[in-house]
Amino acid sequence: MLTYALVQFAPVFENKKSSSDHLLQLLQKVDQSVDMIIFPELTLTGFTMRSQKFAEDMQGESIQFFSSVARQHKAHIFAGVIEKENTNYYNTLIHLDPSGQLVARYRKIHPFSYSGENRFYTAGLQTVITRINSFRIGLSICYDLRFPELFRFYAKQRVHLIVDIANWPQARIEHWRTLLKARSIEDQCYVMGVNRVGQDKKNEYNGYSCVFAPFGEELCCVADREDVITGTLSLERVRQVQGDYPFLNDIRLI
Repeated sequence: MLTYALVQFAPVFENKKSSSDHLLQLLQKVDQSVDMIIFPELTLTGFTMRSQKFAEDMQGESIQFFSSVARQHKAHIFAGVIEKENTNYYNTLIHLDPSGQLVARYRKIHPFSYSGENRFYTAGLQTVITRINSFRIGLSICYDLRFPELFRFYAKQRVHLIVDIANWPQARIEHWRTLLKARSIEDQCYVMGVNRVGQDKKNEYNGYSCVFAPFGEELCCVADREDVITGTLSLERVRQVQGDYPFLNDIRLI
């Protein structure tokens, strides 16, 4: 079993200090026994295109903040940061263990060209599968959700859970909900989408952070408010679905 807390909140645009202070208040709702806590994309800044101004290395203030959260809650943390490496800037999802140490980082493979993200962030090149106990977890960010090839790769590796953190706007929220469910059905694993609420300079966001089970069942979905959403995932449920319906064995093209 794997227990989770999804943190759906409204970051203060381009203000890491105010966003982190606000998160600490929301995190008071988190049960100390959860295994993992998941935050939206670009957690402390919102969806800024000023990557150069707000980027950090893996010892930066955002990493230090989330490391302290991991230690305080004794939980695995999944959060979004703007990562700098040499002259490149990445929209990155980090996984920290309960001691606050970096376990994995996933760099968004598909920058959102419709908003110009590709001009300010370098595309990642690697899929990333991380682990909590026996759970194998594939990582993705927002716009990646529109590209099933990435998720099919994770399915072929028989992950048990795929996490997608996002700043997905209200105007296209039905796409978000539909794609999350589709990815769970076609890839026969849990799919967890963690979105934000509030607004920035261009968009409004209404959340709809959701978890879908391996047969497409909606386990939770919360809209239109800040909230901490908790629940439990079963490894046996993934094995059961993949065993009873061995569709993944028949993949031919990818």
